[in-house]
Amino acid sequence: MLPKNAAGLQRRTDGSLSGNWGPFELRSAFQPIFAFRNKKVDISAYEALMRPFLDDRPVPLATFFPRVPLAERGAVEALARRVHLFNASKSIGEDASLFINFNPSLFAAGADRLKALEEMRDILAEVNLDPNRIVCEVTEQESTSETLLLDFVNALRKEGYRIAVDDYGAASSDISRIESLKPDIVKFDAKWVTRLMATSAGYDLLKRMVSGFRKNRINTVFEGIEENWQAELARKSGVSMVQGFGLARPQIAPVNFKLPTA
Repeated sequence: MLPKNAAGLQRRTDGSLSGNWGPFELRSAFQPIFAFRNKKVDISAYEALMRPFLDDRPVPLATFFPRVPLAERGAVEALARRVHLFNASKSIGEDASLFINFNPSLFAAGADRLKALEEMRDILAEVNLDPNRIVCEVTEQESTSETLLLDFVNALRKEGYRIAVDDYGAASSDISRIESLKPDIVKFDAKWVTRLMATSAGYDLLKRMVSGFRKNRINTVFEGIEENWQAELARKSGVSMVQGFGLARPQIAPVNFKLPTA
């Protein structure tokens, strides 16, 4: 059966849900986020990622989004969140957290913020996911107003969600956003992590930033981990979690991930 509010949704033969926007089919992909435990990594969370398809062929996001009018961008991303939450309830187990992306440029209007909150509340109740398992990930785009963004983030917190700032070190995800939003989690930009890990001075800076965030009770994630040596440096840095193709690539729902052997 389809969910109660099934507008724009369809059930696939594999049991997953997808969304329809014009000729495109929007599917969920999930990528694990790993935590270090006893020098090994275990899946701690998943990030939900939109994957558009056209005539059953994948379409790059860089090709898809320019075809979405700005006035419809919020509706498309809301549809993707609905798809992700329904699929996550069947795919990610009972203990892992789920990172869901929120583009800060799309929540200038109060009505948009209220609608997003109501939709999330309704979907979570229907699929029996606890809000404290959901991490609302504020992406790196510029907000129309940092004050309005803070209001929205505070409203998400009141619903029981945790907050992450994505791609720290890129675009508008800078220290001022961290100081304003006071997130639970900071995700370091993949290109920034790779560049800083390439030199001893850069790596020392990474360690100092991780330590500073930890002192403020903020967990950290290094994105873009591609090689074993990067994973080892990440572990030694004290970072809370790691994510990257070297650990696990995103999979289209339904998912079945195997842990890395090392």
